Amino acid sequence: QVQLVESGGGLVQPGGSLRLSCAASGFTFSRYAMFWYRQPPGKERELVATIASAGATNYADSVKGRFTISRDNAKNTVYLQMNRLKPDDTAVYYCAAKVFLTDYWGQGTQVTVSS
Repeated sequence: QVQLVESGGGLVQPGGSLRLSCAASGFTFSRYAMFWYRQPPGKERELVATIASAGATNYADSVKGRFTISRDNAKNTVYLQMNRLKPDDTAVYYCAAKVFLTDYWGQGTQVTVSS
């Protein structure tokens, strides 16, 4: 059974940093691309970053240069390092994977950027 469990969210001041983790299980992690999405209050879920199985990355324009997605295949974990955080980054952040024809989502972790 595929499971994705996010952790690392919290309250951060503007300009601060936070590192999110997503522990994956139930599939051969190293074979699949992984994704980070976020959903701000009252808005639709949006794609933040992707990482391919071989490590190639892509980012939304809104976070490019500030966020870094990475993966540790030995630990079946994907990370999102978030730097120079802004209030607009406030959202529930979700880890996701597509395994065969099915999309899988974690439960989400809250990130709040406020002074």
